[in-house]
Amino acid sequence: MSDRRYSGKVVQITGAASGFGALAARRFAAEGARLALSDIDADRLAPLVEELGGDHLFAALDVSDADQQADHAAAIRARFGRLDVAINNAGVGHELMPLSRIEPAEFDCVMAINARGVFLGMRLQIPAMLGTGGAILNVASAAGLVGAGHLAAYAASKHAVVGLTRAAADEMATRGIRVNALCPSFATTPLFDAMADQVAARHNASRDEAYGRIAARVPMGRVARPEEVVQAMLWICAPENSFMTGQAVSIDGGLSAV
Repeated sequence: MSDRRYSGKVVQITGAASGFGALAARRFAAEGARLALSDIDADRLAPLVEELGGDHLFAALDVSDADQQADHAAAIRARFGRLDVAINNAGVGHELMPLSRIEPAEFDCVMAINARGVFLGMRLQIPAMLGTGGAILNVASAAGLVGAGHLAAYAASKHAVVGLTRAAADEMATRGIRVNALCPSFATTPLFDAMADQVAARHNASRDEAYGRIAARVPMGRVARPEEVVQAMLWICAPENSFMTGQAVSIDGGLSAV
């Protein structure tokens, strides 16, 4: 397999300033892709912009805003004239708490970014790929496949992402556009660090102790490295992976198996 399998391909990644998004940007760029990167926090995106250089497009983007999504899609079209891969990665979590304590405004915010943001992205990405084909990957979560107590809003949003993925995959199956979801569990990203800090505070423990508590829930006894998740992104979206669509792929250390 060529290490430049994305040479000349245009790859859109949302939530690119940190975590999976930033590492994916580096990996796709290393394999020859031209990137359209966005994040709601332009200041956090700036170091990646400087690091990558090259023929890439960068933008501040609130994925829950339909007008901003449309403007970004138009900028991608104007700059590159095509879109081959779209990774809808932007997302947020919320404080660990019982469902009965989640405020409606917080539920709406999580759904707006995690679910509406994917919907708004796909409704523009699909037309951009018609005629040429492409791959869309929506970053869901293990919480989109199984129950996730004390994360009800997050789990609801990620279940919605899986549903959107499967519906779009069905619609596009004969049109050359593959649509899949990636469902990681715990991985060492800023979102996971925030959750670990909440666990630490709840149990009057250190962050390392909180990591241990969380890792103990995973059959493999550890959390994922971001590289283990991002390599799956590159494989799922690769041109040679041409018969996979409508799947919710778990990268979870066995969590969903039990």
